[in-house]
Amino acid sequence: MQNFNLPKSKAFEALSKTAQERILILDGAMGTQIQKLGLDEEAFRGHGGHSCAFHSNHPQQGNNDLLILTQPEAVEQIHYDFAMAGADIVETNTFSSTTIAQADYALEDAVHDLNAEGARVARRAMDRATAEDGKQRWVAGAVGPTNRTASISPDVNDPGYRAVTFDDLRVAYGQQIRGLIAGGADLILIETIFDTLNAKAAVFACFEAFAEHGERLPIMISGTITDASGRTLSGQTPTAFWHSVRHARPFTVGLNCALGADAMRPHLTELAGVADTLVCAYPNAGLPNAFGQYDEEPEDTAAKVEIFAKEGLVNVVGGCCGTTPEHIRAIAEQVAPYAPRRIREAANV
Repeated sequence: MQNFNLPKSKAFEALSKTAQERILILDGAMGTQIQKLGLDEEAFRGHGGHSCAFHSNHPQQGNNDLLILTQPEAVEQIHYDFAMAGADIVETNTFSSTTIAQADYALEDAVHDLNAEGARVARRAMDRATAEDGKQRWVAGAVGPTNRTASISPDVNDPGYRAVTFDDLRVAYGQQIRGLIAGGADLILIETIFDTLNAKAAVFACFEAFAEHGERLPIMISGTITDASGRTLSGQTPTAFWHSVRHARPFTVGLNCALGADAMRPHLTELAGVADTLVCAYPNAGLPNAFGQYDEEPEDTAAKVEIFAKEGLVNVVGGCCGTTPEHIRAIAEQVAPYAPRRIREAANV
């Protein structure tokens, strides 16, 4: 399905050029910043912001993606704060903007608007930041894993059962990606991958959407290691994960979430040793405490991420859960002296 003969987008060329010159900076955690706003159910539904054209009887508090439509100024400000902290690439607030994930809130009909407006809100923030300092920035359309897995049965009594199929995912991801492209996303970030089969469906959907769009956007692919075994939930090592997605010729491959930088480092080292493309890493601010909060200070996270850069493991770095604009500013400052990882033909490819 992959059509690599499509012309590359202008953003593809610009990102590739900049990545040769320095380590690129990704933003931090949207959810962490939204939690700080202290929004209640009425605010999620638009009180004090914008009314939502899509009706649902389900509670919406916690549906962070909905804030794109009901509190766009707040979401835009978060994007802007990350940009001014040093982020070259900001992720849209669309982690759960598929029909599969939005079914929990009975807002499947809002998916196109969530993604298109999510990209537009992020673009407005980037344009504001660029108007201030002249620095070019890019919008990554965030594509989350959904809350279902295509490789593992959710029923221990029926190991052959699947709650979702490849085609279900392909269709859902396709709706999301088309919306992101319509809103002006510069690249697609398939992130927090715990099941590579889900990611393969997202990749397939990307290329279907690219064919309709008439040009190829960069794809970033980021897996998550779920425990001390060093494997994804569906059982893959970093090396196996790379070989499963290499066919997509991603702009970056990498790891995010789940682990702090210390625990991520050996798995990132393994991935950087086999991948013949750019490598991206955005760890959590350590591990959560007993209350689910992240205590790692910006300078501590930055010092750990600096080791990634010092050892030549990365081309793009940022932060996941618990990371704030202060974390991103500290990370950007710490990695600035280091050259980006040099892409080389891996021995095991």
